[in-house]
Amino acid sequence: MVSCSMAFAATGFVVAPNVTSNSTTVKCTMVNFSSSKNTKSSRLVVVKAADEAPAAAPPAATKEAAPKPPPIGPKRGSKVRILRKESYWFKGVGSVVTIDQGPKTRYPVVVRFNKVNYANVSTNNYALGEIQEVV
Repeated sequence: MVSCSMAFAATGFVVAPNVTSNSTTVKCTMVNFSSSKNTKSSRLVVVKAADEAPAAAPPAATKEAAPKPPPIGPKRGSKVRILRKESYWFKGVGSVVTIDQGPKTRYPVVVRFNKVNYANVSTNNYALGEIQEVV
């Protein structure tokens, strides 16, 4: 007799496909889901071999932490003039809401205005070169 069990997966089911032999043809379309009661025998445990020596501990941090870089852009709450020509608020004055300190941020300065634009929006993001701090 030909055996049809093909594989046992780690999730606990067996799928057996159609098996063809030279002398006889056995069609086996069996799917078996094991019960959750038998969890001890169906667990698979993988243990790393102890061939390698344990990794050396990283050296203790004796150096002081690197000082923070100085903040970029104007301070929060300061008044700025907009220099971007295509902006609705060109040559207008608004107050700085936030400044993203990330080095790869394209438009890090968020400015809020008293006047809303055509889309009823009162804030916009600007690059550092597109604003000028008003004293």
